Amino acid sequence: MGRDLDRERFTEAEYAAFGERIQEQLGVLRELLATPGFGQGPVTVGAELELFLIDGRGRPLSRNSQVRDALGDPRVVLELGRYNLEVNLTPTPLAGEPFARLGDEVQETMTMVDGAVAGGGALPIGILPTLDAEDFTVGAMSDQNRYRAMSRGIRRLRLEPFLVKIDDLELSVEDVILESANTSWQVHMRTPPERFARVFNAAQLAVGPVLAACGNSPFFLGRRLWEETRIALMEEAADDRDVQRRERRDGRVTFGSDWVRAGAYELFERYVRDYDPVVPDLTDDAEPYEVPELRLHQGTIWQWNRPVYDPADGGHLRIEMRALPAGPSCADMAANTAFLLGLTLSQAERDLTGYRFAEAYQNFYRAAMHGLDAKLSWPGHDAEFEAAELVLRLLPEAREGLLAAGVTPSDADRALGVIEQRTRLRRTGAVWQREALERFRGDRERLVLRYRELALSGLPVHLWR
Repeated sequence: MGRDLDRERFTEAEYAAFGERIQEQLGVLRELLATPGFGQGPVTVGAELELFLIDGRGRPLSRNSQVRDALGDPRVVLELGRYNLEVNLTPTPLAGEPFARLGDEVQETMTMVDGAVAGGGALPIGILPTLDAEDFTVGAMSDQNRYRAMSRGIRRLRLEPFLVKIDDLELSVEDVILESANTSWQVHMRTPPERFARVFNAAQLAVGPVLAACGNSPFFLGRRLWEETRIALMEEAADDRDVQRRERRDGRVTFGSDWVRAGAYELFERYVRDYDPVVPDLTDDAEPYEVPELRLHQGTIWQWNRPVYDPADGGHLRIEMRALPAGPSCADMAANTAFLLGLTLSQAERDLTGYRFAEAYQNFYRAAMHGLDAKLSWPGHDAEFEAAELVLRLLPEAREGLLAAGVTPSDADRALGVIEQRTRLRRTGAVWQREALERFRGDRERLVLRYRELALSGLPVHLWR
């Protein structure tokens, strides 16, 4: 879904033709994945950072196309809401000092985007606390055909509005614009086909305790909700299912329902089998190995961890880890990446399919709801742990995973040290936001302006005051 389309409306005949095309391309992908030597190469890491634009009062600023055009930087692209931008960071080898490089580029690009917002700024935060209901009109959507087409495609399947429910909050939703309330820090890791199932399953296990230490979205529409409210909001806002389909399959945003056993193809096949197309844009000038329709379809299914096939460099697979929130600072995002990748790599050394998937599933949602206070389980232990205790127990395993992948000890220790201090002090972004709002006597605008100042400083959130 990264490119724009030349139109926003499609016929039923085009939906049917697109469905046939992705079935054909599924077979092409299967042959590619089975080709000896496919996808081999050094492990690389990339990331996408989504940002909010704000005015001088800390309110959302609908000026993303003007800021993008002023910057003229190909890394900066439009996101769903006119007050959102996305920065695509430069992929880097995992070996060496990847987290220092990521952190430096995040700091550089955040400062660059912030400086281009006349009379305002930019900030990385899971959900902007100053968002109000009037910020989610149809006019708030970025002026691109791809977003209008996606909105039409979801409405075609959903047919009628339904209630979004998060705790005591209920909203009637008619459009995908509610997704623009969420901004994320999405991490990609290149993974060879023969290792895919183990690494993907390990990411599913690892993301629970990692998310518990990374909460940064405690507010939505003036209400205090989950530590990481993005998780619930994304799943509700992009759900295309009616009551009957809710019983048959997961939503388009989902954690999943079982371990992967047969590799990446198993997931791509499930996406084609279980999900109707929403953007049936047909391409007639692509090479067979590019499978453009299959990739477009896969880009409209937002599993919290999902496979990515990229035809570049002879073709390769990546695992995209989508659950982490944007922010609070460059140091925090580099640290979150280190913990997630290190723990994933360490857990990939064992077969997790004998562990109950429901435990990993439960961990994920408990972490999103309760953060470091969540009760989490872990393979090999009968008792549950408080998330903060489990995080501290798992940090040495994450370090081992990083060192085995060639990360320098100094880079691993610097990044993981941020997680350790944040956990010991219980100072996540969500905690800071709650305390700041109380200190500012409920003034959300003042909270956002102070957050921006501290985020641009580069200091990790456990040092914020």
